[in-house]
Amino acid sequence: MGKKKILIAEDNTLLREGLRLMVHSDGRYEIVAEAGDGLSALRDAGETEPDLILLDLSMPKMNGISVIGEIKRIVPKTKVMALTIHDQEEYILNAFQEGADGYCLKSTDHAELMRAMETVLSGQKYISPGIAEQVLEGFIESRQTLKKNTSFESLTPREKEVLKQVGEGYSSREIADFLCISPKTVEKHRSNIMKKLGIRNAAGLTSYAIEKGLVVNPLQ
Repeated sequence: MGKKKILIAEDNTLLREGLRLMVHSDGRYEIVAEAGDGLSALRDAGETEPDLILLDLSMPKMNGISVIGEIKRIVPKTKVMALTIHDQEEYILNAFQEGADGYCLKSTDHAELMRAMETVLSGQKYISPGIAEQVLEGFIESRQTLKKNTSFESLTPREKEVLKQVGEGYSSREIADFLCISPKTVEKHRSNIMKKLGIRNAAGLTSYAIEKGLVVNPLQ
């Protein structure tokens, strides 16, 4: 098999030269083009159809996130690995949403860069270990938030009324009188609310009601 064709897109000349030396040191790769801005990266990608592009996300003329989407449209078989200083979740998610195959920080060392390139070229996704954990935490947090919102929306209007009254500190008898229903019905509503929200006690219901803005001044 021939060497894998690599395109380096980086506007900083010193960094680009450093990448060239790092990649050139591995006999499996051939650098077919270098670009100093987003538009040049697109042009070169279309002309050379590289196997992999090492792409900076902060470049003149066209930012890297937009470049990723266009490259995937023009040369869909080309793998794209973002190589950047940005470790914020927003950049990472946007890059992968546009079609990035890997995300590597510029602070990485030679061994990790080679490992990242090999991983992406083999058809797998890659993300720097230093930011993988925070991305996972962000994903888990977003899923938990979604679950909470979905659970709340599953409550009936009557259940939301009962939840509000519980959050304000009223007893089942007081809630029954206020809503003109029986205490037994109130207890049934409380049980259903707890099951839907995954909450086991009145204190938890109160906290949840406050979190959802149902209670402004709960009884002390």
